[in-house]
Amino acid sequence: MEVILKEDVNNLGHRGDVVKVAEGYGRNYLLPKKLAMEANAANKAVIEQMKASAVRRSAKEKTEAEALVIQLNAVSLVFVRKVGEHDHLFGSVTSADIARQLEEKGFHIDRRKVHLEEPLKQLGEFHIPVRLHREVTAHVAVTVNGDSASPE
Repeated sequence: MEVILKEDVNNLGHRGDVVKVAEGYGRNYLLPKKLAMEANAANKAVIEQMKASAVRRSAKEKTEAEALVIQLNAVSLVFVRKVGEHDHLFGSVTSADIARQLEEKGFHIDRRKVHLEEPLKQLGEFHIPVRLHREVTAHVAVTVNGDSASPE
């Protein structure tokens, strides 16, 4: 089945691409979620207009993302977690925690844009990538400290 992507889809393609996918994937996932439309003659004419607007929208999003990178690179987040013996953390710092604290500082970042391979489970300083745009990535400094209360 050939479909035209309306949005960027990871590991498949970008907005406006014509891609060949399995029947079930297209019919049960891409089409119902409005991520794609069937590739036929009428839709292919419409896609040319979509591509032009997508290029304009992508350029605008990229300039906004580049402006946000400068602000985000200066941000430093501090998390305090309970610590047991041998600096073992009880709980971890997840991408949702990072996104929530960024939200409190006035940055509206979706947690899925915070690229954390796995939750932070140790003390220290980390530089976490935040993918704002396909071509623009910021790095946020995250410090995980142990709480000062001693275990009983």
